[in-house]
Amino acid sequence: MPKQCAWPLRSLSARQLDDVGALSMTKLFDQELQVVSVGLPAFAESVRANGAPVVAVDWQPPAGGNAKAGMTLAKLVNDPKIDAANGKAFELFTSSRPVLEGVEIAGDVLPGMAPRMILHAGPPIGWDDMCGPMKGAIVGAILFEGWAESRKDALALAASGEIPYGPCQHCNAVGPMAGVISPSMPVWVVRNDAQGNRAYSNLNEGLGKVLRFGAHDPETIDRLRWMADTLAPTLNTALAHIGGLEIKPLMAQALHMGDELHNRNAAASGLLLKRLLPGFLCEKVVCEDATAVSEFIAGNDHFFLNLSMAACKSMLDAAHGVADSSLVTAMARNGVEFGIRTSGTSGRWFKAPAPMVDGLLFPGYDVSDCALDLGDSAIAETAGLGGFAMAAAPAIVQFVGGSPAEAVANTRAMAAITHGPNTAFTLPTLGFAGTPSGIDARKVVDCRLEPIINTGIAHRKAGVGQVGAGITRAPLACFVQAVSALANIRAS
Repeated sequence: MPKQCAWPLRSLSARQLDDVGALSMTKLFDQELQVVSVGLPAFAESVRANGAPVVAVDWQPPAGGNAKAGMTLAKLVNDPKIDAANGKAFELFTSSRPVLEGVEIAGDVLPGMAPRMILHAGPPIGWDDMCGPMKGAIVGAILFEGWAESRKDALALAASGEIPYGPCQHCNAVGPMAGVISPSMPVWVVRNDAQGNRAYSNLNEGLGKVLRFGAHDPETIDRLRWMADTLAPTLNTALAHIGGLEIKPLMAQALHMGDELHNRNAAASGLLLKRLLPGFLCEKVVCEDATAVSEFIAGNDHFFLNLSMAACKSMLDAAHGVADSSLVTAMARNGVEFGIRTSGTSGRWFKAPAPMVDGLLFPGYDVSDCALDLGDSAIAETAGLGGFAMAAAPAIVQFVGGSPAEAVANTRAMAAITHGPNTAFTLPTLGFAGTPSGIDARKVVDCRLEPIINTGIAHRKAGVGQVGAGITRAPLACFVQAVSALANIRAS
């Protein structure tokens, strides 16, 4: 701010004011020129081209120039009650201690799941509006459950209105891509030892034609039945033998080994198998089952993904429901809409159209083959992992595109929109700094910096499978809505 004059300017005559102005301008031109350019880069380039030093400030109007949203934001920035609430929510999140408790049947343990209900990824959506992979996965779930004998009958039942659908998130669960969970499917059970809440996720099937991409051929259904009949009981027996498994230290170790725990889970999957092996070798596990399960996990570098998602869900659910908090506790996509939830706005979803994913496609595919952004796996980024932790996994750029330097830059950039570093998850390439965590909806709108997500790309048609991977961004409109809702709550 300019310095105040030593006398009141209102007491000076017009001529005296002119003299003051002339004196100030004379002093200005006698000094070395120092220029700060705010806004368009071209402004700074013009000054620099004329030989003057210039500091360029990369600034844009908040909320994408939306004046109403900007005024709403102004009421919430530096609000001490919101800051205190965010501190409380962040402490609940970072102090969480997720422990793998076991594997159970979804219909037996998921709160709010009805007997013939099917859960899906992302915010709420009806059958008629679902994307191809999600519809295909629901058909597969109906066949797996035995509610229909043929694909034709399963499609008819799915569209009949007799099957209730709901988001996994509403039942304390998460699922990648289509995210479909039906009552008879096995799920990971993760207990947060610090706050006592539980979270759930289905088990990862591997790559190729799998349910999460909408496949429902006999091979896919047979695999799901093997997972329910053999994989799940074997995992449960092994976990009982070793006494459960604390997940956070394993995730932290995987970050130090090149994972970012969304698209790269090779180290974490290997570490999990290492921890489970003593349980597989106990006398209560049939030798043939131990061999089959070990081979299945060893052949699937993404096996840990679903467990990581459940752990992230347990930590973020602990931070949900803190009055006045603007921290984001869920980001999820259903292939049509992208939705977020924030801690201080109860269970409301704030939605915008799902974006495309910009990335590398497998040979033989182009953009016309791609589904829109899909899945609950952005729970990783919501917890400061995935795209927010790309600095830990520079090799991920071979899968999603970009360069190692860009991976580091993406992590650094997210610090501007988060509450603080999570010291439980540190990044060697950044001097063991904690991952930027606790997305603050206010900061997203203020900086107009959308959270980055690295993710797989599904084919738009059911059952084709994954066609690539890449980078996308959570839509700004979701955060503008969340800020407006919080402002209304604060004003009421």
